[in-house]
Amino acid sequence: MNFRRLTSVLVFLFFCVQLTAQKLSKVERKLVKTVEVNNTEAINFLENVVNINSGTLNAKGVKEVGMVFKNAFEDLNFSTKWIEMPQEMNRAGHFFAETEGTKGKKLLLIGHLDTVFEENSPFQEFTRVNDSTAHAPGGNDMKGGDVIVLYALKALHANGLLNDAQIIVAFTGDEESTGKPLEISRKDLIDAAKRSDIALGFETSTGFNYATVARRGSSGWELEVEGKRAHSSGIFNERVGAGAIFEMSRILNAFYEEVRGEEYLTFNPGILMGGTFVDYDESTGKGEVFGKSNVVSQTAMVKGGLRFISEEQKEEARNKMREIVANNLPQTSATVSFTDSYPAMVPTEGNNRLLAELNQVSQDLNQGEVIGYDPGKRGAADTSFVANYVDCLDGLGTMGSGAHTPEETVNLNTIEALTKRTAVLIYRLINQ
Repeated sequence: MNFRRLTSVLVFLFFCVQLTAQKLSKVERKLVKTVEVNNTEAINFLENVVNINSGTLNAKGVKEVGMVFKNAFEDLNFSTKWIEMPQEMNRAGHFFAETEGTKGKKLLLIGHLDTVFEENSPFQEFTRVNDSTAHAPGGNDMKGGDVIVLYALKALHANGLLNDAQIIVAFTGDEESTGKPLEISRKDLIDAAKRSDIALGFETSTGFNYATVARRGSSGWELEVEGKRAHSSGIFNERVGAGAIFEMSRILNAFYEEVRGEEYLTFNPGILMGGTFVDYDESTGKGEVFGKSNVVSQTAMVKGGLRFISEEQKEEARNKMREIVANNLPQTSATVSFTDSYPAMVPTEGNNRLLAELNQVSQDLNQGEVIGYDPGKRGAADTSFVANYVDCLDGLGTMGSGAHTPEETVNLNTIEALTKRTAVLIYRLINQ
């Protein structure tokens, strides 16, 4: 290609880009500019809150991070409150901020203050690797998402665009290990959803061009098996039977063969203990086992997790598991129990419409197409608790890698672009 031809192509592409950019209104372009001006401040704010330890069980640290956000949101004329949890729950509480109005869609913006890194973790500080990356405990999951919420709203406020809008910001303090009972720990979040039209979750992004329209729910299960304690020479006879460990093995193998296979359904036995006696400490996840090779096992236990895309799928799986557990080997008995944790965020038409709106914003910003992420690859999150009440999108937070590990990073280069996307999306929704 000669130089003149190349120049013509470049000029054509330039005008195409300019034409696309015009899809943003004058107000939106000004909004985007404000995000750009504030970006260095946003990254400094992120560093500040990352350097405050807020492991879920560090109630003081979680609240301290909440107070930093409280001051920032009050500067935007949001009314704020800290909601304490009962002391026996061993959880800090939640930070809520709100602006009241009647214009457009009523929004609920969801984040969380806590991280998986407790006070005894060696990984405690925000450290820049280079201009684009920082090691940051909880910076990706999900203080970076909280900062995107704050600085998108800050840009809207600076341009006088929040007048008469109802926006509720809900940053929970126990997302990584949800306080029980759920009826208390998630009451305020659900109440906020009932006053809203749309919920946007700012959990870790799965990629610059993805958003989450569905999440699997999570449930715990526990299996307890009893056998007849006896000398091992008598195993398999009519009087002694199979023992607890063989019965546990039968059940787990049947789970694998008969329950496994349905799309989005997974179940994982996370801890297994068996012998003459077992002693498991729920609070520490540690246990002790006593037994001998010449003694038929008397007891066995398993604790595991179950992931599902709908309540129907969850209940069908539980019923299959109950049937398998009831079909015992000789001289054994077994029980299975279930505990609810996160409900499923079902992929609805409303969620997909929100995705289409986000995609349009991204296209108008020349950021490319945004598509739905595979729910089979995402864990549970707080948006799941409100999905029955409002249309939802999640995964709108920062990008990074290694979440929940000492190698967690946050991508600093994408914060500005994702904040722009959020600010324009909020602006459009509150003006519908």
